[in-house]
Amino acid sequence: MWISIPFCLIYTIIFPGNGIILHIIRIDSSLHQPMYYFLAMPAFVELGVSAPTMPTVLSIFLFGINDVSFGGCLLQMFSMHSFTLMESGYLLAMSVDRFVAIYSPLPYTTILTIACISGMGAAIALRSVMLMLPLLFLLRRLPFCGHNTLTHSYCLHSDLIKLPCGDTRPNSILALFVVTFTFGLDLLFIVVSYVLILHTVLEIASGAGQWRALNTCVSHICVVLVYYVPMVSLSLMHRFGRHLPPLFQTVTANAYLFFPPVVNPIVYSIKIEEIRNSVVLTLSRKRGEF
Repeated sequence: MWISIPFCLIYTIIFPGNGIILHIIRIDSSLHQPMYYFLAMPAFVELGVSAPTMPTVLSIFLFGINDVSFGGCLLQMFSMHSFTLMESGYLLAMSVDRFVAIYSPLPYTTILTIACISGMGAAIALRSVMLMLPLLFLLRRLPFCGHNTLTHSYCLHSDLIKLPCGDTRPNSILALFVVTFTFGLDLLFIVVSYVLILHTVLEIASGAGQWRALNTCVSHICVVLVYYVPMVSLSLMHRFGRHLPPLFQTVTANAYLFFPPVVNPIVYSIKIEEIRNSVVLTLSRKRGEF
């Protein structure tokens, strides 16, 4: 029971933390700008990643319930992976936003209109769902026999694919394609966008101007690292670390699940002054009402 306390605390940080970011951006008209709309996307996705995992994680540590139905497991896997793919796409969209803001600051708001941002968000969400649906159907057709024990406290595709006693090669090939087409390409384009950003910044004459331009990208770079480092670590562990102690595997899996949703609101609040000031002002008003 004692280990359930930190997990409950983590969830109480994730939902209010990301919820406050979304609420602040919604109610504060000064934040109705492309940059903050792009910030709202990962905050929404973090809620989408965390909500499907909460029932199994807390039921294990609070009540010792270690069983999950096959349908429930597939639904959890589909939801969590779909939102994870969306987050990768939204991080790419944020890097495009930073490039446009630095390369073309004057027509920035006319290029990234609300319609353009909405279209990008919808396209990324559709891409994620369409890529995950075939994996879902391929898993349903496989025979599961014997004692089906998952490694983690939530259903992960790379964990589920170890359990069937049938041919899982189509699943593995499709999963590799999905990872390459989303995480691989997104990360590649993020790197390219930052190469272009750095080239643009170096053309700015004054050192103060260069620093101001780069400072607008710091929070996004932190979020990218917070997202990709645990994900790559977990992928490498599933591929090469089967001999590692179970405790290490559990810690890595939980870091992948909990680290980004907990850290991202803190990064936004610390590094983005407008978000921080708006949060402080809103909380002060709420305290005054009481």
